[in-house]
Amino acid sequence: MRDPLLALRPWEAPEVTSWGRLPMNAVDRREGAHSLDGEWRFQLLPAPDAPVGGVWSTATVPGVWTMQDTADLPQYLNIRMPYTEFPPLSPADNPTGVYERDLDIPADWAGRRIVLQVGAAESVLLVHVDGRPVGISKDSHLAAEFDLTDLVCPGARAVVRLTVVKWSDASHIEDQDHWWHGGITRSVLLYATDPLHLADVRVEARRDGDLRVDCQVRDTGGALPEGWYVSGELDGPHGLPLARDTEFDRLNTQDERVSAFLGEARLRARVPGVRTWNAETPELYDLTVRLHRGDGTVADTSRHRVGFRDVEIVGRDLLINGERVFVRGVNRHDFHPLTGRTVAYDDMRADLVLLKRFGFNAIRTAHYPNDPALYDLADEIGFYVVDEADIESHDHAHEIADDPRYLNAFVDRMSRMVLRDKNHPSVIIWSLGNESDYGANHDAAAGWARRHDPTRPLQYEGAAKRGWADPDVASDIACPMYAPLEDCVAHALSGRQTKPLIQCEYSHAMGNSNGTLADHWAAIEATPGLQGGFIWEFWDHGILQSVTDGRPAGRGGAGLYDSGVAAPGYRWAYGGDFGEQDHDGAFIADGVVLPDRTPKPVMYEHRELAAPVRLDCFRHEGLVLSNHQHFRGLDWLAAEWELALADGGTLTAPAVLPDLRPGETAVVPLPFELPPDGGEAWLTLRVTTAEDLPWAPRGTEVCTPQLRLRDAEAVTRAVADPLPEPVAETAAKGTLEVDADGLLVHPLLSAAPTLSLWRAPTDNDELGGMALRWRTWGLDALVRKPVSVRRDGGSVTVVAEYAGAAGVVRHRQTFTPVEGGLRIDEEAELPDAFDDVARVGSVFETVGGLDLLEWFGQGPWESYPDRSAGAPVGHHCLPVDALFTPYLRPQESGGRHGVRRFTLSASDATGLTVSLDEPRQVSVTRHRAEDLTAAAHHDELVPRAGCVVHLDAAHRGLGTASCGPDTFPSYLVAPGRHRWSWTLRVL
Repeated sequence: MRDPLLALRPWEAPEVTSWGRLPMNAVDRREGAHSLDGEWRFQLLPAPDAPVGGVWSTATVPGVWTMQDTADLPQYLNIRMPYTEFPPLSPADNPTGVYERDLDIPADWAGRRIVLQVGAAESVLLVHVDGRPVGISKDSHLAAEFDLTDLVCPGARAVVRLTVVKWSDASHIEDQDHWWHGGITRSVLLYATDPLHLADVRVEARRDGDLRVDCQVRDTGGALPEGWYVSGELDGPHGLPLARDTEFDRLNTQDERVSAFLGEARLRARVPGVRTWNAETPELYDLTVRLHRGDGTVADTSRHRVGFRDVEIVGRDLLINGERVFVRGVNRHDFHPLTGRTVAYDDMRADLVLLKRFGFNAIRTAHYPNDPALYDLADEIGFYVVDEADIESHDHAHEIADDPRYLNAFVDRMSRMVLRDKNHPSVIIWSLGNESDYGANHDAAAGWARRHDPTRPLQYEGAAKRGWADPDVASDIACPMYAPLEDCVAHALSGRQTKPLIQCEYSHAMGNSNGTLADHWAAIEATPGLQGGFIWEFWDHGILQSVTDGRPAGRGGAGLYDSGVAAPGYRWAYGGDFGEQDHDGAFIADGVVLPDRTPKPVMYEHRELAAPVRLDCFRHEGLVLSNHQHFRGLDWLAAEWELALADGGTLTAPAVLPDLRPGETAVVPLPFELPPDGGEAWLTLRVTTAEDLPWAPRGTEVCTPQLRLRDAEAVTRAVADPLPEPVAETAAKGTLEVDADGLLVHPLLSAAPTLSLWRAPTDNDELGGMALRWRTWGLDALVRKPVSVRRDGGSVTVVAEYAGAAGVVRHRQTFTPVEGGLRIDEEAELPDAFDDVARVGSVFETVGGLDLLEWFGQGPWESYPDRSAGAPVGHHCLPVDALFTPYLRPQESGGRHGVRRFTLSASDATGLTVSLDEPRQVSVTRHRAEDLTAAAHHDELVPRAGCVVHLDAAHRGLGTASCGPDTFPSYLVAPGRHRWSWTLRVL
């Protein structure tokens, strides 16, 4: 007899969204449940209707089989589907995982209702027990529950089989920008309840203390028994009892809304002096709901953490508890470099703790509902969540949006997400999905959500792009992707704006990126109607891969990476590294952290832009300090003053933060008396946590606002040291030598300083088209031709031409002996054809052994002209090898902006010092630009013994053009004349 589940062929039937699956609900069943996680018997079949047989292997549940030593490996595509079949069809070659294990049903579960919960399976799940069909589920990112009561016997053993089909009609609406996997990706549970049980619990907790709890009650035995009722108990923060059973108003079985088979009860309470929930002060109350039988005994219990808060849109403002908040968000996928889409609780917590420490307050669950534990953590730690339905039909968006065959799937996915997550205070917005065009299916899903939960707004970029102010689309928020900043500002100033403008993606973190982030936030904070957005995205999704056999390292790879660098013999894999012919390369590596959660430099940029404490200006009577939070004071913070002087030395002093409410400012006295001379001076307020917090131990740095205390004239006097007077020729004899081609000969340089217009292209450069243009111009292979070498007293002037395919650059260097070294004055004339180059400056290489860099300028983090707000000016020191950021695909890296001078030294304190005529972009690494350009992965790079040093008169901004706007015109390097000077001295 044919299996009825296979007979339905659910992998190619979009009208079949489920069969035998229980309704979604928000009752937490983890307490008392039996975990079925661990090793299961496993077979990987070539197709869903292939016979099961042969030898069983084992697979870890939860886990994807694509990371567990099978022949089916991960594949990355952004938009295109991995097969050519059109919706709703799937390919004939369709990997299908069969999981089996024995279940020992507890004897004390006799007479109880027994339920199997499968946390998530990608993409179609078929359930059997002892060979008998149980049910079907689709939607790879929500749990499916099945009633096994009539199929198992308490005290006996049963065999459960979970068949997971990788490709299906559902895959066409799960076409997300991520690795394609297959398997059971979240935990599997078995639990039991009384036949009389809570079918659902819905909690509404308002900021005024009004609490409403709606309960649905069912009895699997048939009609509901007489006399049942529901009670509730609420405990506040720190265990304070605020409301007990008798303080709730109850509507029980006598209520007119109760039928014979479905009971509804409502608990109402008003909590006095309620402490509201928001992302800054995430106050939670513990709610226990109990279902009682007629004799008063407890049949069922559900526990919830409740946050009292309101979400509303008033005019063009999104308000939390009546306050307009800035949304400093990030998009987050479920990801781990060893387990793919399976993420453990501790890893999710580490994700959120890291984000909190760097000033993020919001998460968009791109592009599907995340693991339930993530929402618990967001409630606890404090994040605003845009909860996104598992709907993305990127490759076939236009056809599917109005395809009635997919109508049920759209509504099913949206409704199940809302039903599961409705009680989380962190969830402030529902999203209809991502990049699926806009059609009737979206409107149907939106209609269901609005009717079921009118307390939260909806958003959907596909609808919003029809018109940011259009009242007739299913988006309450204008949530564009990568909209040019000038367009956002113009819309807010136009008088036509009707909705909050919060970009669902606005800065793309691929490689060395996120330029102009500070410019965006300056405009957002200054423009009513703009409220922020979400960076794409949190992770670089590099999978740890063995270089030897090309397979994922899997769970055994723990400990094989550190600080973003994979151990020898391993590398971070991206699209194409698993032998797949069709892929989208390194576009999967577009996060603000590296695959091991090491923060990229942009994290420090974001932290400073989100700083709760600001030093906004400097007045004669003191400093203006402000509280830039929305809901709390500064009592949770401690601080210390730090004064960095250009001529050496850093002073510190304790700081006392004033008692400021949100938005308030105060004038505080200058903590130091500046020396009468000495030039440039920078004052930094190092702000840390004053006590242990759930997301940061005491003393964790929160921000470092900084002010420049010296004026430009003083700076010029102090920093102009690189232009000392030349010494007499006799004193300089033997200190200056150039070869026949006019190249400097120096004992500490292995390669003379020459002109550089090229950088190893960033991902933005490559995908934005700039790198192609630079190669067309020949900037990566300029040919140097000496024109003249002229001596004038003790100085030597060298003129050379650098020829590219589109023009010639004339370069002049004048070497002048000065006390203890050489001054190099340089000038480059770029033709008009070179109207946007990567850099203009000098590059040279040092001898080996110079391993430590000390500098005065911005740092210690990597910084660039359009991404430098997070790097305060000061005295910094790092090993040369620590300067380089190991972006997954090797590229321009390790630059420091605004450097005034630096020293490269060996362990014996010998070395060289460079002073610059004005703050410049400097990089010191072990790699030439051509080394980085030629390598696809870091294991291909061979560090040079010496240092490759770039001193840039001008350096192009980074922008975010791999998927979004390029940098602004003010950060481009223009043609024409560029001049720069520097002094080289030997220690």
